[in-house]
Amino acid sequence: MADKLEEYRGKRARDRTSEPWPDGPPAPGDNDLFVIQEHHATRLHWDFRLERDGVLVSWAVPKGLPLSPGVPRLAVHTEDHPMEYLTFSGEIPAGEYGGGRMTVWDTGKYETLHWNDHKVEVVFHGERARGKYLFTNRHDEDDRDWTLRRLDPAEPGHEDAPEFVEPMTAVPGELPADDDEWAYEFAWGGLRTMLLVCGGRVTAHDETGADVTARYPELHKLGEQLGSTEVLLDGEVVVVKDGKPDPDGLDERRRADGAAAKRLKASCPVFYFASDVLHLEGRATLELPYTKRRELLDGLPIEDRHWQVPRYYLGGGEAVAGASRQHGLPGVVAKRADSPYQPGGGPGDWLLIRN
Repeated sequence: MADKLEEYRGKRARDRTSEPWPDGPPAPGDNDLFVIQEHHATRLHWDFRLERDGVLVSWAVPKGLPLSPGVPRLAVHTEDHPMEYLTFSGEIPAGEYGGGRMTVWDTGKYETLHWNDHKVEVVFHGERARGKYLFTNRHDEDDRDWTLRRLDPAEPGHEDAPEFVEPMTAVPGELPADDDEWAYEFAWGGLRTMLLVCGGRVTAHDETGADVTARYPELHKLGEQLGSTEVLLDGEVVVVKDGKPDPDGLDERRRADGAAAKRLKASCPVFYFASDVLHLEGRATLELPYTKRRELLDGLPIEDRHWQVPRYYLGGGEAVAGASRQHGLPGVVAKRADSPYQPGGGPGDWLLIRN
């Protein structure tokens, strides 16, 4: 009988990795256990492992579990793993096969509806992975590229995030008199940019809806930081010099793309200041009050050298405006604390008070 774990052992050095290393032959079980592991290797992906005849049949899925039908995901068939991998999490040393951090994203039981060399149809019964899914490979047996799809409807209320929403605009104005009904943010004079984070990948669109992802390679790692979180962010891309926004540097980055943008990463880096969240984990947030949306935004792990969530202030507009002048900023944006997000509109709910 062929050793189902021969390829697994052949790709690893037992004395250099903490991964499971079973000595005996696989012991068949009930073929109903699964694990999905979030794997921060060279590229973030999710490893799907399903119990079959004493081993875990495995696929690496770069963008993770599709939550809606009709959203195909690449699933790369990899070597079988030992059953002990059901609970494995840890750091695989750099330089080793699969080097990087691995955590259990979900685990539980599944039921088999169909299983052969080209088609695997299952129903997941996990905490995060639930529903009917299909792995298919319509090519030859040596082709490791499969496709993963969801077959049944999405969970009630789930809606995939859009790539772009027309930005809500701030009209020029004066500091409001009814100060306690307003929230204040610094105006940065940056480029309005929507960031969609989905499946660990980032897509950027400017205020017209044009795809500008290639302009800002510094921001691509935000997807790895947020992992499986799906979110649409509204904010600004800013270049900072001597502690203040640099319009000339920003104009240089606006005109650079692809290889040119990568060359400017060191000499003229960009920063993303997130100010709003428009869609989060399958739910639109546009109708929520501004302060509630900011609570959701503040709860996300968006803090790094190239991205952050600048603070906002409830009331105290005069003091915020004074601080913006002191730091050489363009001004402040006043937003009604209870205002929903109105794409392309919102007259009077957002005010730009220029210095």
